[in-house]
This record gives sequence, structure tokens and C-alpha cells, in this order.
Amino acid sequence: MSDEMTGTPPRKVPPAAPAAMLDGTPVPTPEQVVARLEEFRSRRGYVNPQQGPMAAALPGVADGYRVMYKALVLDEKYLEPLEKEFVWLSLLCVAGEMGTHHLKLFFDHGGTDAQAAAAFRLAAWVKGTSAYEFIAGNWQGFFPRVDAHQAYREGFDALVAGCEGVPLEWCCLALLSAQSGMKSKWGVEAAITLCYDRGVSEAKMAEAMSVAMWPCGANSFHDSAGVWLELVKSGRVPASAAFQAWASLPSQDGLELAARLST
Repeated sequence: MSDEMTGTPPRKVPPAAPAAMLDGTPVPTPEQVVARLEEFRSRRGYVNPQQGPMAAALPGVADGYRVMYKALVLDEKYLEPLEKEFVWLSLLCVAGEMGTHHLKLFFDHGGTDAQAAAAFRLAAWVKGTSAYEFIAGNWQGFFPRVDAHQAYREGFDALVAGCEGVPLEWCCLALLSAQSGMKSKWGVEAAITLCYDRGVSEAKMAEAMSVAMWPCGANSFHDSAGVWLELVKSGRVPASAAFQAWASLPSQDGLELAARLST
């Protein structure tokens, strides 16, 4: 007779765990799990849920996670501290992520309500990109004198005009980062060309685009970089020598490998 039929509570049997990974690496002990998580907490002040499974079963991933997070998010590169947190504010708003750590940093670096309002305005503008993309793809022939790309740029200019304490460069970078997070190739193209036209540093563009990987996934950076690559290859943007060198390399889409595998 089953436990359900007798009313006896089901026995709780812990899942079986292998003693080691396939390469022979021992599975972390409970003490090692706690030590790894507490070490992170001592440095960052918090522990996130995804770090638990990594610490308990995937120590190599946990180590890589820490290195990647530091290099991508924490290390200072090209964006000034408040500039970076302004970009993060728009990105997180678009991604629908709380990002309390970045909210704290925004305020710690002197972020104002007026700057926050500008970041929110940009996030909402990014959310509306699909309307312009639809116009470009379906209605452009009906409105030949209203170019969708130009209208989008003019709307951006009107949107950010007079934003208190927010340089135009910040707005361009926030637009690019948020468009990358939204995975809108049309929007990324508009943001990249706008950044070039306004003289924004390519290095800052790369940093702003890259951080979208963290809240929005690696493919957000992959796809946005693909848009950038095509713009450079086609000569539609005045790329620097370093970026032209990148674009000159062949076979950057994996299609040759796919063709070989299919034969």
C-alpha cells in the first residue's frame, strides 16, 4: 500500500549526487559551498540566488562568473562613474530588472532626479522603436517624404533637448545600450549611426553595448555587434582603423561551418 493511501507523509530522499565531475574534479563539500558564497558576500555585500547552484555544483562556472562580472561591470574602462550608471539606469528600465546595486551607485555618484527622468524618457523611447521599424518596413512607400530613420533621429533630438545635467553623449550611449538590450537590430543601427554622427567615442560605444549582456543575455551583444560589423563593412559609418581591421576579417557569421557540416 502506498504512502498516499495510508496517509503516511512521503519519505524525503535527498537526490543522489556524484562524487566527482566527468573530469575527476570533486564535487564541492557543504563547507566549500558556504565558504565560496560567504567570500563573495564579504566582497560585494550580497549573494544572488544563481550563485548557489554554481557554488554547489559548478565551481568553475562560479569562478568564471566572478571574473566576467568584474571585467564587464565593475572595472573602470571608458565611461565615467555617473555616466555609466546613467546608461545602466536606461538599460535596466528597458530590461525590467530591479538592479538595486546600480540604483545605489547612481545615487552614490551624485545622480539627480532630473537625470533619472531623462534616463526613463530614453527607455520609453527605446520601447517605442517598433513603431518606427514598422513604418520603415511597411509604410515608407506611402510616406516618401517622412523617412522613418530621419524621423526617429529627430524625435530623439527633441526628446533629449534641454535635459538638465545630461550631456548629449550620455543620451546617445544610453540609447545604444538600451537598444542592444531590447535586441532591436533596427534600433541598434539607428543608435550606432547616431553615435558616429555625434562624435561619440567608439570605445565608449563598445562598453555601453557590452553591458547589455549582463541583464539581457550574451546574444544581445552578439546581435548588436553584428549590426555594427555590417555598418563598418558597408562604409556607412566612419569607423576607426581598429574597427576597420575587425570588419576586414572574413567568415564572422559561422555560415561556412554550417555549410561544411551539412555536406
